[in-house]
Amino acid sequence: MLKSARTTKERDPEGRMPLAEHLRELRNRLAKALLAIVAVTVVAAFFYNDIINFFTDPVLDSVGCTKTFEELARSSVDSEPCAQITINGLLGPFTLALKVSLMAGVVLASPVWLYQLWAFVAPGLHRSEKKYAYAFVATGAPLFLFGAYFAYVVLPTTAKVLIEFTPFGVDNLLPLDDLLDLVTRMVVVFGLSFELPLLLVMLNFTGVLTGKRMVGWWRGMIMGITLFAAIATPSTDPLTMIALAGPIWVLYFVAVAVSLLNDRRRARREALEPDDDEASELDLTPEAIGEIEPVTTARVLPEQATKDRVNGYDDVT
Repeated sequence: MLKSARTTKERDPEGRMPLAEHLRELRNRLAKALLAIVAVTVVAAFFYNDIINFFTDPVLDSVGCTKTFEELARSSVDSEPCAQITINGLLGPFTLALKVSLMAGVVLASPVWLYQLWAFVAPGLHRSEKKYAYAFVATGAPLFLFGAYFAYVVLPTTAKVLIEFTPFGVDNLLPLDDLLDLVTRMVVVFGLSFELPLLLVMLNFTGVLTGKRMVGWWRGMIMGITLFAAIATPSTDPLTMIALAGPIWVLYFVAVAVSLLNDRRRARREALEPDDDEASELDLTPEAIGEIEPVTTARVLPEQATKDRVNGYDDVT
């Protein structure tokens, strides 16, 4: 059976292909990624209650009300403030279930759509660029998960501090969708903040930022990280703030150390190479250029023996 020309056509080893082929491959990659997200979303819809409980239980254990509205009204005004979880409207539960399932589908299907993205971009990268890309992806994913875990840990304390601003005698109604938005926002912000050292290392490897300059920024970076931790965790307990700022401090100095080592390696490599305006030394030894082969008389053009014209031309013409 004869194969079609498309299947028998060999791929370019450097990943070059016409624009139509690029668009066709992009369409196929996007279709596979969307199918994976839809499939995981459908499965997650059967477990959306467990997903909601996983994200909201730590916060509700910290600030949730265990009493009914009548018991809260009869209680003393000096009682500790708390929040009553609510869902608004008839479509609220369905919208919430769809939102949680879709969020779970995007997160749990991330290995599939990240692979599809990588498979589309990788053929256009050189071998060294692929090596750096593998290293950055392998480092960035754990850093993001580490930051997300810290957000999950400090969120109950943050919610407890925020709920204390509720005036006495006032019931605090906490919509469940707002709570999930808050949890998602905190997880994303904390996860991205832990990517700061990776961004600094990437700028250093590309030559935009030197390790020496990063060392000079350490006072401002410590102050900025501490201020961010104070805003992200508005708690009167300094231990909670240090629990967030401390790992970012450590990661920043690790990025500085890696950048300094990379600068030293780059300086040694540049010292072995000639400058742009300096001619490189040529090795003129026979071993390098080979023995000069003399030109023999047999290879010289033969001299015309007679003065007769040959094809209308003589030696002069």
